[in-house]
Amino acid sequence: RLEQNLIKSVPAGAFTAYKKLKRIDLSKNQISDVAADAFSGLRSLTSLVLYGNKITELPKGLFEGLVSLQLLLLNANKINCLRVNTFQDLQNLNLLSLYDNKMQTISKGLFAPLRSIKTLHLAQNPFMCDCHLKWLADYLFDNPIETSGARCSHPRRLANKRLSQVKGKKFRCTGQEDYRSRLSGDCFQDLVCPEKCRCEGTVVDCSNLKLTRLPPHIPEHTTDLRLNDNEIAVLETAGTFKKLPNLKKINLSNNKLRDIREGAFDGAGGVLELLLTGNKLTGLQGRMFRGLIGLKTLMLRSNQITCIDNSTFTGLSSVRLLSLYDNRISSIAPGAFSTLHSLSTINLLSNPYVCDCHLSWLGQWLKKTRVVSGNPRCQRPAFLKEIPIQDVANPDFTCDGAEDNGCLPTSGCPDACTCSDAVVRCSNRGLHSLPKGIPKDTTELYLEGNMLTSVPKELASLKQLSLVDLSNNSISTLAQFTFSNMTQLATLILSYNQIRCIPVHAFDGLKSLRLLTLHGNDLSLSQKELSTTSPLCPTWLSVPTPCTVTVTCAGSPSGSRLVLKSLESLVALDLLTWLTGSCSPHHSTDFSVKAQ
Repeated sequence: RLEQNLIKSVPAGAFTAYKKLKRIDLSKNQISDVAADAFSGLRSLTSLVLYGNKITELPKGLFEGLVSLQLLLLNANKINCLRVNTFQDLQNLNLLSLYDNKMQTISKGLFAPLRSIKTLHLAQNPFMCDCHLKWLADYLFDNPIETSGARCSHPRRLANKRLSQVKGKKFRCTGQEDYRSRLSGDCFQDLVCPEKCRCEGTVVDCSNLKLTRLPPHIPEHTTDLRLNDNEIAVLETAGTFKKLPNLKKINLSNNKLRDIREGAFDGAGGVLELLLTGNKLTGLQGRMFRGLIGLKTLMLRSNQITCIDNSTFTGLSSVRLLSLYDNRISSIAPGAFSTLHSLSTINLLSNPYVCDCHLSWLGQWLKKTRVVSGNPRCQRPAFLKEIPIQDVANPDFTCDGAEDNGCLPTSGCPDACTCSDAVVRCSNRGLHSLPKGIPKDTTELYLEGNMLTSVPKELASLKQLSLVDLSNNSISTLAQFTFSNMTQLATLILSYNQIRCIPVHAFDGLKSLRLLTLHGNDLSLSQKELSTTSPLCPTWLSVPTPCTVTVTCAGSPSGSRLVLKSLESLVALDLLTWLTGSCSPHHSTDFSVKAQ
């Protein structure tokens, strides 16, 4: 008798030496793990009491050879499944209690070896009474041995009905009630609902949990996965959907998604509906949707998408409904929808379309297509504002040569650079200007060690940039609003240039900037010098809202100050060389952060 202790596991061969044991009582412990051969060789054992523990699964062969066992109490545990051959040697078992566990289904034939069974307790389990459990109802009708009053938990139409009294025709599998397409009698580790999620039938609801990534161990039988209203920023390639062969719908709406890694949806060929509404996606590439070969509905409304190119929807030939409503789309590349062979409805409304020469094809397409589009309207130029795109005369779709259409496909790599994926390196090439043909989807651009005298204005058109290295050039000034369109930029390196002046609004718009490097510049102009030589620098700037970082040379009459404002995400500011070089030997460096 070992009941009411703090035992957490039963190790291999724990009782092997005690061949004459007739009764073992391990009830009311904290057992969660039992070795497969824990009771090996106990051919005289008649009673095994394991109730009131934390057992979730019985290992294969646990009761093998227990030919004398008559009483087996497994009630009040957390058992979620039983292998079909679990009780194969228990021909003499009279009473089996599985009361108060987590079983949703039972393999057909589980009780067939129990030729002497007189009493069976199955109540207080969340049974899914679908077609796969019909056999149990028939078994209990023919063998009225279940005395605890087992009831159905799901589906809703059968909830709380006594299992033995439900007619056979009621046990059916339709739609989401098809709990398992096949039941092999093996234990599936993923039958348990993910932590904090809510599971009903084949619906797994993990919404509103502040998740930053997909939960582990999603049940294999899931058809509807609800991940909406969380804080997922990047959908990683984790192979999650390869383990969910029955999945039909994914809801990722109202997260913080800014990127979907290539291969994230591998294995999701059976998914019919993908909801991505209310996220922060700015650019779409065909690689994002790889694996979604059966997709019928794609909802992308209320994101921050700026353009659609002709590779965006590659591989989505089955999509019928596509919503791009309420984004920031200004242009759509010719042929962007040509791969959507099944498309019947597309919502293009509420976007700031620029009706220039690059969009003329869309006007013609909207006139000819049978696809319902919602009649999108121009927003620019001014003389076409609010005019339906399909009503604009072809000659009015004009370009004056100054436009930069961020959706036009670019190919190859500039001669002076090397390109790998979205990383472009143009370092140490003696460049006086930005090379033409930088791919529009570039995320990292390295221009260090050149002869640039100012920040190239063309950078503003590369809206996917997250890193720019302009170190070791000859940049002497920063213009106002130089980086205002670069909202994705996280790292900006301006070290070892000739910058002496930073205008008040030089860094406006850099909402995502986390690292700013300015060391190796001589930011030591006095206020008097600033007022006479640089009218654009009436004050030194600072960092970040809602804080102000002030750097001063203590004791200096003018109190040189650097103030960088409106950098909401900044976490690192590198000023090392300037701090040590511009303060005189008689004055200490004072670095302070004060609340604004």
